[in-house]
Amino acid sequence: MSDESARRISDAELEVMKVLWEAGEALPVTAIRARLSRSRGWEATTVKTLVTRLCKKGALTQEKKGVFYYQPLITRAEYDAWATKDLISRLYGGSARALVSALVTSDGLTKEDIEELRRMLDGGNKE
Repeated sequence: MSDESARRISDAELEVMKVLWEAGEALPVTAIRARLSRSRGWEATTVKTLVTRLCKKGALTQEKKGVFYYQPLITRAEYDAWATKDLISRLYGGSARALVSALVTSDGLTKEDIEELRRMLDGGNKE
């Protein structure tokens, strides 16, 4: 899946991807819908439309086993890495330092969060 395809995944399509990532196996539309109905209440046609779009974008693959089963072509980690790079690029001009600064100076982090970030940065800076 290209960066362009990932960029075009809508929030609704991302919900479908999350279901499949959490399942860890290929699922038919009925199973995807059942899992989404708990939180979204979407009709079967809505879920089928989202799955079809994701297949066209190269985010899902399908295999016929009586009915079609769908599986992601990218992992959650790959999507998250792309989304993080995209966020840093769009909101912070490509500066990871600006992102970390915004996190540290926001009210959203606890003292423990900041200490964990410090440990992560210290451990990852082995130059």
